[in-house]
Amino acid sequence: MSLYRRQTVWWVRFTTPVGQRVRRSTGTADRQQAQEFHDRLKAELWKVQKLGEKPKRTWEEAVVRWINEKAHKASLDGDRMHLRWLDPYLRGQQLVSINRDVIDRLINARRSEGVSNATVNRLLEVLRAVLRKAEREWEWIDRAPVVRLLPEPKRRVRWLTRTEAEKLLAQLPEHLAAMARFSLATGLREANVIGLEWSQVELKRRVAWIHADQAKARKPIAVPLNMEAMQVLCAEQKKHPRWVFVFKGKRVTKANNHAWRKALKRAGIENFRWHDLRHTWASWHVQAGTPLSALQELGGWESSEMVRKYAHLSAEHLAKHAETIAQPHAVSVPVMQKAKVAMQPRQGA
Repeated sequence: MSLYRRQTVWWVRFTTPVGQRVRRSTGTADRQQAQEFHDRLKAELWKVQKLGEKPKRTWEEAVVRWINEKAHKASLDGDRMHLRWLDPYLRGQQLVSINRDVIDRLINARRSEGVSNATVNRLLEVLRAVLRKAEREWEWIDRAPVVRLLPEPKRRVRWLTRTEAEKLLAQLPEHLAAMARFSLATGLREANVIGLEWSQVELKRRVAWIHADQAKARKPIAVPLNMEAMQVLCAEQKKHPRWVFVFKGKRVTKANNHAWRKALKRAGIENFRWHDLRHTWASWHVQAGTPLSALQELGGWESSEMVRKYAHLSAEHLAKHAETIAQPHAVSVPVMQKAKVAMQPRQGA
C-alpha cells in the first residue's frame, strides 16, 4: 500500500522506476493532503530518474546538510538560532521557491519584532550562505536569489581608557577581575579565557596556546604572556589542577554575567560588553605603536581588514608624510622668534 499511518501521521511507501525504495513521512494527518504529497513526490522522482531533471530539494534538506558540513564552525550556535527562527516560515518550501518576495516577507517579519537592522542582517547572512551553498557547491538549484543586506550605522570601536579599566577591575569579583585583567593583557576572547587549561600554558617560556578547534578562525594561536598576564597566572596557580580560571573550585562557565553587569554599573561604564575588552586590548596596542600586521598575528585575525578598524587610533606612521607639504616659511618670523625664546631655559631655573 502506498499510503499508511503511523499513529496520526500518514507516510508514503513506493518504489521508483530505477528500483529505489522510498519511505517518507508526509507530515500531515489529512489523508487527502497525504495523497497529494505522494503523487507529487512520485512524479518528481520519475522526472529526475527518467528525464534527468534536478530533484526539488526542500529548505529542511538544505538546513540538515548545512549543519552537518558546518559542525566545525565556531559560530554554529548563532547560526542554529537564526535557522530556528526561519523554520516556521520556510518549512516545507522547495529551495527554488525561495525568491525575492519570500525574502522581503522574512525581513518584514523580523523587523516587526522591533530588532535592529544589524540583527536582521545576521539572519540574512545565514540564509544567503545556505542558498549559495545549494547553488555553487551542492548544485541543488540553478541560481540563488540575491540577498541584499539592510544599511547599518557605522559603529565606533568601544574601548576603555586605562583609568576606566582600573575602575571596572576594582568593582569586579576577584575571579572575574582576574579573567578581565588577563583578557586586557592578551586580547583573548571570552570562550578562550574560560576554556584555558594549564596544559596550554608554559610559564617558563611565557607563552600560552589556543588550539585550532578553540579559535574562531580555526587556526592555532600562540599567545605571548606579558608581565601583566604572568602576574594573573601566577596568582591562579594551584587553585585547580586543570582549569586556569575557577570560582569556588569549579570552572567558570560564563564571564558576561549578572555580576559583570552590576560591576559596570557601579563603575559608571555604559554600552560595554565583555568582548569589548578585546577591543580595548587592540586599541591600547595601536596607540602604543604596535604595527597592524603584528596586531593581526597577536589577535589571531584571519584577514587584515579585521584590524584596520583600529588604525585611526594611531597616526604616528603618517606624520612624516604629513610633513612633506609643510611650509615652514609660512609661519611669521616674530612668531618663530617668540617660540624660540619660550623654549630657552630661564636663568637660575
